[in-house]
Amino acid sequence: MRVGRDAGSADGAGDKSQSMPIPSRLCFALLAATTLFACAKDPKADELAPATTAPPAPRGVEFVAAPADGEVQAIVATEIDRAKRDGRRLLVYVGASWCEPCQRFHKAALAGEVDAQFAGLRFVEFDLDRDKPRLQRAGYVSKLIPLFALPRSDGNASGEQIEGSIKGPGAVDQITPRLSALLAKGPR
Repeated sequence: MRVGRDAGSADGAGDKSQSMPIPSRLCFALLAATTLFACAKDPKADELAPATTAPPAPRGVEFVAAPADGEVQAIVATEIDRAKRDGRRLLVYVGASWCEPCQRFHKAALAGEVDAQFAGLRFVEFDLDRDKPRLQRAGYVSKLIPLFALPRSDGNASGEQIEGSIKGPGAVDQITPRLSALLAKGPR
């Protein structure tokens, strides 16, 4: 086989100065094959890679509105299991529509303003006016709101909580370090 300008001439007599010697052709073929196989995906690579069942790292703070009925303990226990599967931490959050610090924190969280401090945190959100009796049955009791509480694995209150804040634009800044300290007490 000739590689060159007239390698395909009718009489088969091409310009011999343009043909590639056999050793050079072999080197060229090996180089081309190596390049092709080096870029190809090894079909067994996926089999050798360790299996990962961990969910992707969660981003941002998330609120989950608690249903209007049902026992708090069962709702929170279900949310704890779901948060674990999603690679998140869970806190119980109790607020009210009339509570200024609650609204300021909620708005800041939804806007992503506390994502850096609380990435992967999920709040199961209750309304004090609607849910007070059932919150009390599960041990989520406070004199002030917002209430941020670490739940036990069974969904009842652990007793580890922070409550209340100042009114005005400093509310989020006042809540943030206290919330960080609370999270440091709970399981990861």
